[in-house]
Amino acid sequence: MKKRVLVAMSGGVDSSVAAALLKAKGYEVIGITMCFNLARPSRKKIGCCSRQGIEDARRVAHKLGIKHYVLNMQKALEERVIRDFCREYLLGRTPNPCVVCNKYLKFGLLLDRAKVLDAQFLATGHYARIAKTPSGFLLKKAKDLKKDQSYFLYRLDQPQLKHILFPLGNYTKKEVRKLARKFELPVAEKKDSQEICFLPDGDYRSFLRERANKEMPPGPIVDTRGNIVGRHKGIAYYTIGQREGLGVAKGYPVYITRIDPEANSIYIGSKDEASASGFLAKDLHFATKPPVKKIALKVKIRYNHQEAKADLFSFGSKSRIIFQKPQFAVTPGQSAVFYDKNRVLGGAIIDEVIV
Repeated sequence: MKKRVLVAMSGGVDSSVAAALLKAKGYEVIGITMCFNLARPSRKKIGCCSRQGIEDARRVAHKLGIKHYVLNMQKALEERVIRDFCREYLLGRTPNPCVVCNKYLKFGLLLDRAKVLDAQFLATGHYARIAKTPSGFLLKKAKDLKKDQSYFLYRLDQPQLKHILFPLGNYTKKEVRKLARKFELPVAEKKDSQEICFLPDGDYRSFLRERANKEMPPGPIVDTRGNIVGRHKGIAYYTIGQREGLGVAKGYPVYITRIDPEANSIYIGSKDEASASGFLAKDLHFATKPPVKKIALKVKIRYNHQEAKADLFSFGSKSRIIFQKPQFAVTPGQSAVFYDKNRVLGGAIIDEVIV
């Protein structure tokens, strides 16, 4: 009997090729598309999980001769992802909605749906790899390091990893494009979508204004000497390390070094002053047994950050991470992901910066 796999199909090239590869390997493939945008059909730009994405996924499923379902997950997106997204920004923090979506929606609710459909696996078009070892399953970087998405997947645990497939993990993006043409998929030349699914225009500021149903209160911009040197338009519109849009002339480049939500103030300084020696982390997650003492590792403090050498000191609900060299723009709310070479050890949320 063929093993059944539910494939999350966004209508893009990657998830479409993932479905095609699995069918070619002999799996019984069922496609499913999460629909998030039913309530906002007038958007100018088309993102993944939109009506256009649903139609593209349907055309790919027809080409492959597989069943295809659409699952409206707008309510779950609102409750699990968007609410957290808005709350964090309003607190002066910078969230990572893709990490939250992966935890609760793609590898939470969708994995539950796969079990309802008697599927042994859930597959996605993520660029990452899973390795089975005698001690459990390991999450590893993809072959294509430029496309590697393991950063967004660090919250996966052993029960989830056991039932997940990443068919693209051993392919480069260029090879995936070639496979899309080989399989004659109708989306073979479709451009990649880089936007957050509920922000296809990329304008999170107007989205926050709409959700908060009010203008954000302006406040002072303060330099390192405590002088008020300008006014900000609302702390939710700024992030640590930001240089543009401050409207402050100091004669040298200045960056946001700290955001104080209680005082509704933003602090600026030089690039060195916007760097930190470490941070305190919360919501730690490790795919295997967590460390109980100091360990050396490499850490990514945001997706496009080059991994930095650091020491992790674990103590209860929070951990302390100290870099070997200070890092620029360590941002509360962002995910910090821990690596040992190409293996994901785990990760956490940056909570407090250590100067």
